[in-house]
Amino acid sequence: MVSARPGELDAWFKSLMVSSSSQRGQGETGGPLPTLSGWKDLPVELLLRIVSTVGDDRMVIVASGVCTGWRDALGWGVTRLSLSWCKQNMNSLMISLAHKFTKLQVLTLRQNNPQLEDSAVEAVANYCHDLRELDLSRSFRLSDRSLYALAHGCPRLTRLNISGCSNFSDTALTYLTCRCKNLKCLNLCGCVKAASDRALQAIAQNCGQLQSLNLGWCDEVTDKGVTSLAPGCPDLRAVDLCGCVLITDESVVALANGCPHLRSLGLYFCQNITDRAMYSLANSRVKSKRGRWDAVKDGLANLNISQCTALTPPAVQAVCDSFPALHTCPERHSLIISGCLSLTSVHCACALHPHRTGRALMPNHAY
Repeated sequence: MVSARPGELDAWFKSLMVSSSSQRGQGETGGPLPTLSGWKDLPVELLLRIVSTVGDDRMVIVASGVCTGWRDALGWGVTRLSLSWCKQNMNSLMISLAHKFTKLQVLTLRQNNPQLEDSAVEAVANYCHDLRELDLSRSFRLSDRSLYALAHGCPRLTRLNISGCSNFSDTALTYLTCRCKNLKCLNLCGCVKAASDRALQAIAQNCGQLQSLNLGWCDEVTDKGVTSLAPGCPDLRAVDLCGCVLITDESVVALANGCPHLRSLGLYFCQNITDRAMYSLANSRVKSKRGRWDAVKDGLANLNISQCTALTPPAVQAVCDSFPALHTCPERHSLIISGCLSLTSVHCACALHPHRTGRALMPNHAY
């Protein structure tokens, strides 16, 4: 638990006051700054300015324990908080802080070692109703209780990272999407139980603003789920399907035709993908010229087809030719084809027009 040590606070206050005084020099009205006898006399406005300048979440927590005035001021003024530095007791720490920081909009609880439990997430949901962005990645101890709590307490969520939370079910995720309909970024990497076709259909039905979806290594996902995303989430810009071994060309065709703003697509180890998927991506640029977007500006800029061993050079070259933002150059490679020895002849536009990058002519291979 983080506690406020008087000696630490005194030293912190003195150093910050010297820094603040040297930067500001005079008060807002042009006169000298008021004389402060101690850190408890610090005006709320100056406290918030200092805290935002320091950028140390640990010191924010220490400061919130000084007095009720500081606690209330920080509770109203602090909108971003990260506890990822906490190596132990994160759960009890979050429970003790949730009621203090009720105006949080961004909360990061990423862990290297699993500490967080449902009780902490429930505390967040009970007090932090304005929360917009939440990172719970690698929270292996969490259960469906957490998703149900967030669904009720944090309906304004726009970004949610639950990658590695392997205990969540698709029932709980489906329920969450019914309540949190403003989601724009959702990371489900490794959520094998939660990321089912049923859950993807619920996402398509409820989260029409979704722009980024990570389904990496959710190996139960099939074309049925992915194809439902295209009509339901047409604003998708980044989709990661790496390791989704059951999907076929149907998924890529649906995304190519239904998501005109797609910028990044991950298909690593999707070995059922064939040339048909590549030509559908290439042809999506031709269709776009008639209306909705500029492929040079908004088209594919990242494509990972590593280990997609059924692909042939002409099909992949067609994609590369259609989207100038895709690069095979060693310094800029955004077309990832490792593990596909047959594709080493594929080259980007830089090989033909080196002046576009200001560099010497690049060799016609991926690496």
